Amino acid sequence: MIRVVLADDERMVRTALRAILSAEPDLEVVGEAADGAEAVSVVREARPDVVLMDVRMPGVDGIRATERLLAGMPDPPRIVVVTTFENDQYVYEALRVGAAGFLLKRAGAEDLVAAVRLVARSDSLLYPAALRGLAAAFGRRGPAAPPAPWVARLTEREADVLRLMATGLANAEIAARLGVGPATVKTHVASVLAKAGARDRTQAVIAAYESGFVTPG
Repeated sequence: MIRVVLADDERMVRTALRAILSAEPDLEVVGEAADGAEAVSVVREARPDVVLMDVRMPGVDGIRATERLLAGMPDPPRIVVVTTFENDQYVYEALRVGAAGFLLKRAGAEDLVAAVRLVARSDSLLYPAALRGLAAAFGRRGPAAPPAPWVARLTEREADVLRLMATGLANAEIAARLGVGPATVKTHVASVLAKAGARDRTQAVIAAYESGFVTPG
């Protein structure tokens, strides 16, 4: 059973999300919160596997709530930020601090359920086109910024893997593209995450954009 907490300041949104998720035999909503501060408290008590976190909430917003949960819990849940607008700086900042991905509020029920199941398996919701747009609009790298030190520590194969990660390819697809086994790719991905100081693939790709290693164009 995948345990889920819903954090959104609109009661109707929470009610709709609960109805969709509760209809699935492997999903259980174990708590709700109307703002970021309440979300932190509810999550710490309920210990869910996944949190659906609205980014724009009064008081403590979804970015700060995500940051607090990931920094303050020994085994934090996977957090998916939920947003009305795809090209939103709040979404980008939430991904930077460690959210596993984002979901649009207009997404269909099947997409919502699939997203929860995906991140519960410790995968990231990586939408390459959307992430490129976010990086282009809100990335912090300036034209004269020096390369990040971790980039120089990548091996040639790790660099290839990171570039393919940025296109949204899964490990099996990267393995096929490079002509190696999936286990080898998994090892390279783990090394990339460690060198970039990234929690997951999404953070690693953002770090690649912000370092200039990958360009949004």
